[in-house]
Amino acid sequence: MMKKIFFIKLYIFIILLIAAPSIAEINISHAIAMHGDPKYGKDFKYVDYVNPNAVKGGKVVFSSTGSFDSFNPFILKGTSAAGIGNLFETLTTSSSDEAFTEYGLLAETIEWPDDRSWVAFTLRKEARWHDGKSVTPEDVIWTFNALMEKGHPFYKYYYGDVVEVIKESDLKIRFNFKGNTNLELPLIVGQLPVLPKHYWENKNFEETSLEIPIGSGPYKINSFDAGRSITYELNNDYWGKNIPIKKGTENFGIMKYEYYKDRGIEREAFKSGDIDFFSENSSKEWATSFEVPAVQKKLIIKELIEHENPQGMQAFAFNTRKDFFKDKKVREALSYAFDFEWTNENLFYGAYKRTNSFFENSELASSGLPEGEELKLLSKYKNDLPAEVFNIEFNPPKTDGSGFIRKELSKATSLLKEAGWELKKGKLVNKESGKYFEFEILLVSPAFERIVLPFRDNLEKLGMSVNVRTIDSAQYQKRLETFDFDMVVKTFSQSLSPGNEQRNFWGSNAADTNGSRNIVGIKNFVIDILIEKVISAKDREDLITTTKALDRALLWNHYVIPQWHISSYRTLYWDIFDKPKFRPKYSLGTGTWWINAGKATTIVERKKSIQ
Repeated sequence: MMKKIFFIKLYIFIILLIAAPSIAEINISHAIAMHGDPKYGKDFKYVDYVNPNAVKGGKVVFSSTGSFDSFNPFILKGTSAAGIGNLFETLTTSSSDEAFTEYGLLAETIEWPDDRSWVAFTLRKEARWHDGKSVTPEDVIWTFNALMEKGHPFYKYYYGDVVEVIKESDLKIRFNFKGNTNLELPLIVGQLPVLPKHYWENKNFEETSLEIPIGSGPYKINSFDAGRSITYELNNDYWGKNIPIKKGTENFGIMKYEYYKDRGIEREAFKSGDIDFFSENSSKEWATSFEVPAVQKKLIIKELIEHENPQGMQAFAFNTRKDFFKDKKVREALSYAFDFEWTNENLFYGAYKRTNSFFENSELASSGLPEGEELKLLSKYKNDLPAEVFNIEFNPPKTDGSGFIRKELSKATSLLKEAGWELKKGKLVNKESGKYFEFEILLVSPAFERIVLPFRDNLEKLGMSVNVRTIDSAQYQKRLETFDFDMVVKTFSQSLSPGNEQRNFWGSNAADTNGSRNIVGIKNFVIDILIEKVISAKDREDLITTTKALDRALLWNHYVIPQWHISSYRTLYWDIFDKPKFRPKYSLGTGTWWINAGKATTIVERKKSIQ
C-alpha cells in the first residue's frame, strides 16, 4: 500500500513538473505591446504628450457635413452622430506615441500566455455606466455576441478567430482563440467597445435609434437637434478620469458638433466664428481661402503640423465585380490617363506627393525590388503573381506636367487592345461582346469634380464614355456598402501595425459581404495567403517583410489608381486653446488640448476688430 502511494505521489510530482513551464509562461500586466515591451511601465503616471494639470471646462464647437440619424455606431444601418464614440469605453486603449501598444482601460490587468492563444481581462472595480451600475463580465460577453451576430460586418472579420468568451470570476473575462498564429488578437480584442447589457438586451440592436444611450465614457449627450447638431457634456462623475492613460485628456467641458450641407458652407461658418476648429483637406482652399483678417491678426491660427502616421492609399478604386474592370491590363491602362503631375501643379499648388504604396509614409511600404526574406516569400508564388513584382520597381505613370499626355494615352491604347478592346468610330468596343466601354465615377464631394473631370476627359480620348456623378453622403455610403458603383475615390487607411483588418480590406471572404471594406472585390488566393502571414508575423521584422510583400501584390494587380498624400495636418483654429508641450507622433492630439478661459473671453472682443 505504501509503495502504491509513493508511486501516485511521484506521478503527481512529475505531472506538476511538466506543467510548471506552461504555468510560468502566463503574463499579467497593465499593458501589452504587439512587439517588444510597452513604453510606459506599470507605475507610469501619465503619457509624455499630455499636460496632467490641464484645465477641464469651457466649450468647443466642431463640425461635420451631411446629417445623422443614429446613436448606434456599431451597426450597418444608419449614419451615426459625430463624436458618439466619446460615450463608450473599450477594454484597453492605445497610446499615440507607440506603433501598437494597448493599455488597460475598463480592464485593470491583461493576462495572456506567451503563445497568445487566449487573453483574459480583469475589470476595474470602479468602472461604471452612466447610470451608476458596475461594468461586469456579463456586459463584455453580451457585447461581443451582439456585435458578432448583429453588428457591422466589420466585427465578424476583426474578431473571427475568437472561439468563445467566458466569465472566469466576478471581474474576469477570458477570450479563447482558434489557434496561436494570430499574435495580434490579444490586442485587438482589447479594442472591443463594451456596452451595457441591462440597457440593450430588451431593445432591437439592429435598428437605428435616437434614444440617448448609456455608456461608460467621459461624455454624455446633453442635447441634440436630429440631423443638425449634437452637444456632449463632460461627465464629472467619470470613473476613469484619474487612470494614467487617461490623465490630461478629454478636457473640454462642452463639445458641440454642428452639421453643414457641404464643406464650402462649413468652411465659411468656421471663418465667421461659428466653429472653433477646422481641418482643411483641400490644397486649393488651404492656399487661397484663408487670406482673411482673422488669420492675419492671429485670431485664427493656421498651422501645418507634420506627423509620422502611415498615409495608406487614396486612389481611384475599381469595382472589379464589373466585367469591364476584371482584366488587370484594362485597369493598368486607365492609370495612364491620370495626369498627376499636371493636377498637382495646376490644381494643388504643388502641395502633394504621389502615392506609390498602400502603406505610404511608413517603414512598411515596399520600394525597389524585393530581396532577402521578402524575395524568398514572394518566390513561392512566382507563377501566380504578376511578373513585374520581381523585375520592375512599382511607380505610377509619370508625365511631364504639360497636360499633353499623347505618349501615355498611346500606352493605354496598346494595353486595351491586348485586353480585347478596339476603337470603332471613336468609341471603345469589346471585340467579343460588342459592348461599349461605359462607366460611372461616383463622388460624394463636389470639390472632387474639378480633379476628376480632367481625368474623365483623358479617358474619353481613349474612346470611353465616362459619367461623373456626385450624390449625398447617405446615398453614397449605401452604394458603397452594397458595392453599387463602378469607380469611386477611396482612402484605405493603415496603421503602423497591420493585422486582422487586412482581411476586411482585401480578403476573398469579404468580397461578397455587404458593408465590408473590400470594395474593390478582390478575390486572389495569393493575397489571402499574404494577409494571413501579416497577421501571424512573429516579430516586427517579420511584419515589415510580409507587409511589403502584400503591398507589392496589391500594387501590381492594379486594383486602384494611386493618387496623392501629404504627411501633415492642415489645421485652423480660433485662438482659444492651449496645448501640451509635446505632441504625439501618431495623432493630431486635439483630445489633449484645453480651453484657455482668458483667451476664450477676449476672443469675442478681438473678433469685433475685424467686423
